[in-house]
Amino acid sequence: MNKITPFLWFNNQAEEAMNFYLSVFKQGRVLEIQRGADGQAFSVSFEVHGQRFIALNGGPHFSFNEAISLFVSCDDQAEVDELWRKLTADGGEPSQCGWLKDKYGLSWQIIPKQLPELLSHPDPIKAQFAMQSMLKVQKIVLADLEMRSSNG
Repeated sequence: MNKITPFLWFNNQAEEAMNFYLSVFKQGRVLEIQRGADGQAFSVSFEVHGQRFIALNGGPHFSFNEAISLFVSCDDQAEVDELWRKLTADGGEPSQCGWLKDKYGLSWQIIPKQLPELLSHPDPIKAQFAMQSMLKVQKIVLADLEMRSSNG
C-alpha cells in the first residue's frame, strides 16, 4: 500500500471515472468498490501503474481545478499521443504546455520523459528554444522542441 494515496472527490461519477481511467492506462485494476444501500458506489479504490487512488462520490460541493494535476511520464511520442487523445475525448480540454483536463475536470500533465533533457540541454540556446517552443503548444511534440542545426 502506498504511504500517500490521491483521494479524488467526484459528484457522483467515481465508479464511472475509475472505469474510464482503467480503460486509458494499460496497467490498472479495481481494488475495491464500496456501495450504499441503493447499490450505487459510495467510494472506489483502484490502481494505475502501481499508484493507488481512492475516489468518492461526495456530491457537488467541490470540483477539481488546476491547483493539482497528475503528472504522467511518457516513454515516447506515441504514448503522449495516445494518452492525449484518450484523456481529451468526450469533453476533455487541452491546455498549454502538455496540460489537459479530462471529461471529469481532473488536470493531467502528459509529458515525454525526454522533456527535462531538452529543457536543461547543455547548449543554452537549444534549451531556450525547447522552452519557448513548449510554451507555445498544447500537446508536447518532441520533434517540435528539438532544435536542429548542421552542427548537431
